[in-house]
Amino acid sequence: MALENRTARLTILIDPRKKAVFERLCAEEDATPSQVVRRLIRRYIEERTGEPWTPAEGEIPSRPGRRPKKR
Repeated sequence: MALENRTARLTILIDPRKKAVFERLCAEEDATPSQVVRRLIRRYIEERTGEPWTPAEGEIPSRPGRRPKKR
């Protein structure tokens, strides 16, 4: 799995118990919480777009049959 060149911060709020269990499970598979969250997000993108994730500079994949929102 290639390391992507740029990163952005994503802050989430979860209850302390879920956080503790999540961190323990991540440690058990020798992964950081950030690695697991990135994997979950990548899978979610692939499921929603129906395409494999291939990061390209400045490209945001659109869902099949949908037009991207105008800004």
